[in-house]
Amino acid sequence: MDYFVHQSAYVDEGARIGKGTKIWHFCHVMPGAEIGERCNLGQNVVVMPGTHIGNNVKIQNNVSIYEGVTLEDDVFCGPSCVFTNVLTPRSHVSRKNEYSPTLVRRGATIGANATIVCGGTIGEYAFVGAGAVVASDVPAYGLMVGVPARRVGWMCQCGERLPVDGSPVTCGRCGWEYEEKNGRLSPIDRRSGSR
Repeated sequence: MDYFVHQSAYVDEGARIGKGTKIWHFCHVMPGAEIGERCNLGQNVVVMPGTHIGNNVKIQNNVSIYEGVTLEDDVFCGPSCVFTNVLTPRSHVSRKNEYSPTLVRRGATIGANATIVCGGTIGEYAFVGAGAVVASDVPAYGLMVGVPARRVGWMCQCGERLPVDGSPVTCGRCGWEYEEKNGRLSPIDRRSGSR
């Protein structure tokens, strides 16, 4: 086995786990779940069938990844963040054929205790603040806070807040340059001349 599973965790037959992944205390990875390489699942994480987790994903304690959720590479899920997969749940009504997918794009961060209502996409390198409730799509690099979540700024791919004012801005930490057009932020890597 080229991945680690703590003795208190369960990985069911039929789950696919990538090289170098670590699955810690009291986790349960169910059949049909796909987890990439170099991931880290903290204590008490549940990964349901039909989920897809990319490479180098960090899932902190007490997070459930429900069927229909896809996490691309380099996603960070903070402690006790919540995903849903049904918009109108009732205990006495089966909704298994009504799961609504959620896509979390590469490099996005979801803060502790944030709730992600199903059916949307969180853009690449977006940053959802702790305790926020996201009920719609989130733009790439968007900084989202509040209940309901609203965009209050932009974040660099390295995790620094960007002081965007309509003109190109350079991240003081990593040197990436960005520009905002039509309510969207796009990187400009002047080091390679690409966009």
